Amino acid sequence: MAKRKTISRRKKSKKISTKYIFVVGGVMSGVGKGITCASIGRILQSKGYEVSALKIDPYINIDAGTMNPIEHGEVFVTEDGDETDQDIGNYERFLNKNIGRESYMTTGRVYSSVIARERNLEYGGRCVQVVPDIPNEVISRIKAAVRKTKAGIIIIEIGGTVGEYENLLFLEAARMMHLAEPEDVLFIMVSYLPIPSLIGEMKTKPTQHAVRALNSAGIQPDFIVARSRVGLDLPRRRKIGIFCNIQQEDVISAPDIDSIYEVPINFEKDKLGDRILEKFGLENKKKDLIDWRKMVKTIKNATREVNIGIVGKYFSTGDFCLSDSYISVIEAVKHAGGANRCKPILHWINAEEIETEGVKILKGLDGIIVPQGWGSRGAEGKIKTIKYCRENKVPYFGLCYGMQMAVIEFARNACGLKKANSAEVDPKTPHPVIHIMPGQAELIAKKGYGGTIRLGGWPCKIIKGTHLAAAYEKKIGNKKVVSERHRHRYEFNNQYRKIFEKNGLVIAGTSPDGKIVEAIEIADHPFFIGTQFHPEYISRPLDPHPLFVEFVRVCLKMGEKKITKQ
Repeated sequence: MAKRKTISRRKKSKKISTKYIFVVGGVMSGVGKGITCASIGRILQSKGYEVSALKIDPYINIDAGTMNPIEHGEVFVTEDGDETDQDIGNYERFLNKNIGRESYMTTGRVYSSVIARERNLEYGGRCVQVVPDIPNEVISRIKAAVRKTKAGIIIIEIGGTVGEYENLLFLEAARMMHLAEPEDVLFIMVSYLPIPSLIGEMKTKPTQHAVRALNSAGIQPDFIVARSRVGLDLPRRRKIGIFCNIQQEDVISAPDIDSIYEVPINFEKDKLGDRILEKFGLENKKKDLIDWRKMVKTIKNATREVNIGIVGKYFSTGDFCLSDSYISVIEAVKHAGGANRCKPILHWINAEEIETEGVKILKGLDGIIVPQGWGSRGAEGKIKTIKYCRENKVPYFGLCYGMQMAVIEFARNACGLKKANSAEVDPKTPHPVIHIMPGQAELIAKKGYGGTIRLGGWPCKIIKGTHLAAAYEKKIGNKKVVSERHRHRYEFNNQYRKIFEKNGLVIAGTSPDGKIVEAIEIADHPFFIGTQFHPEYISRPLDPHPLFVEFVRVCLKMGEKKITKQ
C-alpha cells in the first residue's frame, strides 16, 4: 500500500488555541486507557507543552468515595480533597504534578449540575433536554478545567468501552467539540487485539467492530493504540489501517510490558508524540525524555531484590486477585525501589488468612506494609501481623488504618489495655484508643457518608529527632511542616497519649496545633512507623516519597544482613 503523507490540520501560527485529545476504549475494559493518557501526557510534556488530563467516569455516583475497592479499584484522593478514580493517580505520577477536582467528572456530577441550574432558572424557563444540555455541561466542565490548569493540551479519558449506553452522552460532547473546533480535537481509541490460543493469530476484527461503533457516534479515530500480548506486526497494522480508515503509521503498537513506565518510551518508537503534534500543526519544541528513560533503565537494571509483604483484605474478587485496590501503594514501593536501585518483590497476604493460619506465612519477608482499610473484617489478622513486626524487629509501615491497628496492638501488648480497640471495629470497647473525629458521628447518624470524611492535603508538623524527621530531612532538609493527603473518619484518641508515650510509643507527627496525631513510631526499632496520612498518594517515579524510600532502604539492609548470617 502506498504511504500516505500526513497532512497538518492547520498552519502554524503565533497564537495557539487549546488542543483536546479524547481517549476512548474499544473491545473491553481494562485495556489501559489511563496509562495511555498519562503516557501521551508525559510525551507531550517532554516536548515543551503545558499538559493536563481529565477523567470522565460514566457511573451515576458523584465520586468514587463510596464504591467498594474490590469492584472499582483504589479511590485516589487529590490535594484539594476529591475522591476520584485511580487513573487520576496515574496522571499525577506520570505528569509529576497535582491534578485537581476540576479534572474529574462523573455522570452523577454532570446531571446534578444541570438539575441544580434548572431549579435556579438558569435555563430561562425553557425545556431542559438530555441533548444538547448534558453534552453542553460536559463541554463547559472541560473548558473550566482548561482555564484552571492553563493547559495548552488537555487529554480527556472517557471511561467505559465504546458501544456501551453509559458513555454515549460523553461521546456526543466530544463529537460536538470536534464539530466546533475540528483543527483542535483529536481522537484516540485504545483497543484490544486478542490472540486466541487455539488459533495462534492476532485478530483485528473486534477492533474493526469497535471503530464502527465509534463511527456510529459520529466520531472517526485519528489513532488506534493496539493493545495486545505481543507487539503489532506489519500485516495487522496494514489491516487495521485499511478497515478502520486511518493511516497505518497512526496504528500504535502497545504490547504487554513489565513496567507501565516503559509505555511512553514504547509509544515514541512509533513516533506517537511527533504525529500528534503534526496533526495539530504544532512544533516540536524540544525532546526531553532523558530523565524518564534514566528512571526506567534504573528500575529495569536493578539486580538486588527485597521481599515486602502487603497485608490487606481488598484482594479477592471471585477466583482472581485484584491488586488495583492498593495501586498507589504498589507504585510508591516501586518508586522507592528505583531510588534504592533494587527490585521490590511484593507478596499479597490476606489478613483473614493470618487470623486462621497465624504469622508463620510472614516468615522470610524483609518488611511489611499494612495499608488503608475500613471496618472490622481482617482487623485481628493485621494486629497479629503488627505484633510480629514489633517483637521481631521486622520493618513495618502502617498507612492510615495500618497506623490505627498499630496503636491498638501497642495498647494491648505494651500498655496492658487488653481490650483496646477502635470504636469503628468495636463500638463497645472499654479502651477506644482510636475514636471517631469530631462531627463525624452526627454525619453518620444522618447517613452523610459521601465526601464528608477528612480529605485532601493537610499540614503535618514533624517532631524533631524522630525516625520520621530523619527520613524527610534526606529529601527536604530541616523542614518542620509538610503537606500530606488524608482519607479517614477515625483518629488517635489523645486521652491515651500519656500512657502510650510512657510505654515507648513516640508521637512523630501532629497537626500544627498538636491536637491531631498524624504519625507514630517506635524508637528502638529499625523501622516502625505508622502514618494517619497516605504518603503513597504523592509519591511519583521521578519524585519518590521519602518515607517509602527509607522503608525500602531499611528492608533491603535487613534482608542483606539475613543473607550474610546464613
